[in-house]
Amino acid sequence: MNVLINAGPWLEVPPPGYGGIENVVATLVPALRERGVRVILASVGASDLEVDELISVYDTGQFGDLQKPYNQVMGIAHAHQARLVEELRRRDDVDLVHDHLEVVGPAVLSAFDGPPVLHTLHWDLRKHPAFYGSFPQSIAVNGVSESQLRRAPEALRDAALGAVHLATPLAGHDNDVRAERGEHFVVMGRVCRLKGQHVAARVCQKLGLPLVLAGPVSGLGTQADLETVTQDPYHPLHGHPDVRYHADVVAPYLDGDMVRWIGAVGGQERDDLYASARAALFPIQWDEPGGTAVVEALALGVPPVGLRRGCLPEIVEHGRTGFLADTEEELAEWLLRVDEIDPEECRREARRRFSPSVMAERYLELYERTISRSRSRRGAA
Repeated sequence: MNVLINAGPWLEVPPPGYGGIENVVATLVPALRERGVRVILASVGASDLEVDELISVYDTGQFGDLQKPYNQVMGIAHAHQARLVEELRRRDDVDLVHDHLEVVGPAVLSAFDGPPVLHTLHWDLRKHPAFYGSFPQSIAVNGVSESQLRRAPEALRDAALGAVHLATPLAGHDNDVRAERGEHFVVMGRVCRLKGQHVAARVCQKLGLPLVLAGPVSGLGTQADLETVTQDPYHPLHGHPDVRYHADVVAPYLDGDMVRWIGAVGGQERDDLYASARAALFPIQWDEPGGTAVVEALALGVPPVGLRRGCLPEIVEHGRTGFLADTEEELAEWLLRVDEIDPEECRREARRRFSPSVMAERYLELYERTISRSRSRRGAA
């Protein structure tokens, strides 16, 4: 099978640090290729993931331009997608397009009579009600959790073939990322109100528990970068909601001792910080669709403790692989009981459900169903 996987123009694959969709693609592709799938990747030129072919318009990721005014960035995704369609027009060996580009991907591909398309939904489906409410039925979709699909518009649910939970390479085997368990708790991920870093800080401060917040603020990975933005009223990011959230809501809790923000971390430093945590906190303030960080915590033997929203009840088994709470007060109670969770049980669950091989096998099933669905529709036409 020849599959063109469209990761979009925003970050290279794998990404240098934070990059949810690009990390998903970087996890999926090697497992597909191990199963004999030939992968053509549509990304940016800086991507160094091993694939059979790479197509691109941009040499580097265009994520930084997303903060510019709309009329300056509106053509980025379309230029990328036009290059993808050009590639499909000149060849007839692509069996399926697996698309990950929000809105622009399915909108362009639905108007092009090419190979069957499976579009993966990674985001909040309430963001574009006009588009998702009349989603093109020529394109198959899948969600990243059942809870995400339950909240989807009817037209989108009708096109959905099911949900495929996200995976992490850390769950691909009995990983050797072992660190002596420390006393600190950690929140890993982009700093924004939806992730609820302020709730974690407030709870840990009340309980006297050390907390480390790790992740970028609107793409800014260091304190120096953040200060440059906050001190310059003319900087494009100065009034960004995530920057304001950090400055106005999170920063008052930061004391450099019990509650710390260490910026963006990656690679071994990130894994060691995570693996040595007493627990990973997920006080999410929205219905999180995917939960990659939750899966990573399990794979590292770190109990997840979070609010019972979105995909968390599908990933965490309360009392066995972590704890889920309905209120902030209840969350605080479970934090004091995290030592009851067996880290090895967390690792076993990650290997069983969230390994790259499990995700790849599930996607191969959906690829076959997408191709069969397309043949049936063409035959009927």
